[in-house]
Amino acid sequence: MEFDDPAFSIPTGAPAPLDPQMREFLRRTGEGYRRFPRCDTLPVAEARAIAETVRAPWAAGGPAMQRSDEHHVATRHGDVRVRIHYPAQRESRGALVYLHGGGFVLFSIETHDRLMREYAQRAGIAVIGVDYTRAPDARFPQALDECVDVVRWAAQQAARLELDAAQIFIGGDSAGASLSMGAALTLRDANEPLLKGVVLNYGSFGSNLFRDSMVRYGAGDYGLSLHDIVWFRGLYLRHGRDFNDPRVNLVRADLAGLPPVCMVVAQCDPLHDDSVELERRLVSAGVEVTAKTYVGAVHSFLEAVSISALAAEAFDDTARWLRGHAPG
Repeated sequence: MEFDDPAFSIPTGAPAPLDPQMREFLRRTGEGYRRFPRCDTLPVAEARAIAETVRAPWAAGGPAMQRSDEHHVATRHGDVRVRIHYPAQRESRGALVYLHGGGFVLFSIETHDRLMREYAQRAGIAVIGVDYTRAPDARFPQALDECVDVVRWAAQQAARLELDAAQIFIGGDSAGASLSMGAALTLRDANEPLLKGVVLNYGSFGSNLFRDSMVRYGAGDYGLSLHDIVWFRGLYLRHGRDFNDPRVNLVRADLAGLPPVCMVVAQCDPLHDDSVELERRLVSAGVEVTAKTYVGAVHSFLEAVSISALAAEAFDDTARWLRGHAPG
């Protein structure tokens, strides 16, 4: 396996100070997980159930929708459930296809339901949550294939779904951001210009696990750990060669010709350096990029919107970007 030079961005050293509300988010989620055995020591079904329990309080509350519909979408791998949130005030007929995080293994459209409703309310567009098949039930590239097929379905069924097929975005957090980039590349290579833009929240974009931010923030004190990442990858990837597949090792993909990209980067995140390099390579490829690092933020910080002004700021920033790229 080939590795990049890990010393391209920030020197290894003392971590940056945490935002106080981020510290509280970590405290509460940490207390939740400490009530159970470590997820990687359990059957995956039990690990998922624990993650759903711990994350449930963060998905509660938030904006009320005008309506939320569920559909089953036929994909090349079978039916996939999707949930569409329609806000009361729609500024455009656009839609954001949203792919939840969780290392390709955990979490769901339930754990990320509030996050999706926040985008719907703040941006004034429909949000389509995709319940893609998780690993190891489905290994790479099945989840990616399913997400691509859902985008195609949304475009084909736009009129019935009360959407504008010319204003479809894709986005996600963590593993969902990786899937979003992979879907954008797949559609570009198929000469299907279906996407208006891509939203990438603190994503996993490379296969180099030796980056400075991995050392600085990956010990487990900041939520996501390097141990978690290795466990997730082992369950998700089918072959060693998958590490170098451009749909996985996205910082080494040909990025030219992608639609505009909005990046939310968490400063205190093992994946921070992946985002820094991806932004640099997107700019070099001539892609329009809007990127912002949220100082003192940790991985998954958007889930903390009920207590975090920093998360609310990030939602508003992305909603503004979406509105700017999907005029009514």
